[in-house]
Amino acid sequence: MINLYNTHIASLSIHRVGNKSRNEGILLSGNPYEMDDELSPLMKEFFLKPFRDKEENYFQFAHDTDLEFHDLFKMVSEIFEDPETAHEQSKKIAKHLFDQSMHPHIKSGEVYVTYLENLQIDNEKVDGIGIFKSELKQDFLQFSEGESQLDAVLQQGVNLNKLDKGAIIFNLNKEEGYKVLSVDSNRYDARYWIESFLGVDALEDDNFMTKKYLKFCQNFAKDVVLPAEDKKQEVMFMNRAVNHFAKNDLFEETAFMNEVIDNPDLLPEFRNYKTEQAPKYKIEDLTSFPIANTAVSAARKKIKNVIELDTNIQIKMDFINPESADKFMEKGWDEEKQMYYYLVYFNKEQKT
Repeated sequence: MINLYNTHIASLSIHRVGNKSRNEGILLSGNPYEMDDELSPLMKEFFLKPFRDKEENYFQFAHDTDLEFHDLFKMVSEIFEDPETAHEQSKKIAKHLFDQSMHPHIKSGEVYVTYLENLQIDNEKVDGIGIFKSELKQDFLQFSEGESQLDAVLQQGVNLNKLDKGAIIFNLNKEEGYKVLSVDSNRYDARYWIESFLGVDALEDDNFMTKKYLKFCQNFAKDVVLPAEDKKQEVMFMNRAVNHFAKNDLFEETAFMNEVIDNPDLLPEFRNYKTEQAPKYKIEDLTSFPIANTAVSAARKKIKNVIELDTNIQIKMDFINPESADKFMEKGWDEEKQMYYYLVYFNKEQKT
């Protein structure tokens, strides 16, 4: 888990890169940008807020041969070794981004390279490097006051409430390619930022494994449990799966299957489904791993706990008290109406 509230921007360099395929140029600032007390908190919020609101899916620099051939990895390593070189290295970073800006869809924009101090990740304080880009400009009115007239001038500028692209490289695990977080608000050129510029792969840490296994379970529930049983059992299966992850620190697949799969006929189906689908989720050999609580909480928010019926009625299941569905809810078939029904028992209606 990261905490960026006490982060300090030690240095800031700003450059502009155009689209190389459209013969747009690049402007490299000669010196670092000097921030004042008024601008500093605004820039910090502009750069870091998207990372506080984002699920923590970490990446790491990767190269087919060796990291020593990875351009951006070498540049950030130089900065970490000597922060005084941050501005000169920021020029190389901007040039590297410019060289990747070949697709017609890629927009020109300002590139901000920052050296960050006092980031906190998993209760450890580290330095970091932030690389951010603003692309989309918004119209705004600038007013000037004359003797008897108020004049309005239409101008364009960057909206400080929306960062278009950004990455934070934490000074951790250099040998494995550091830990990297990325945000991208504009999905039309996602490969350009993640693959071409950053050159990163997903970091297969506890969060990655927890997230991938729960996503695998979610699709097993949809593809196997639902056709074999019904919507109620699909919801209940995912409820048991998430609760198993929530109450354990270590995932053990055998214990998970014994607790979560209550229909013995589905045990071989689960094994077969994993064999077929595991490469898609990168969980081929995953049978034991530490559980990341943040990934469990994020998954719980995304999993639907509602049974939607074709008669425009919805039944919402309670994930906190799942035993209620087993005790007080029955499914049946009405011969006269030739329709399924759910029978729900209760003592009184709750006031909301």
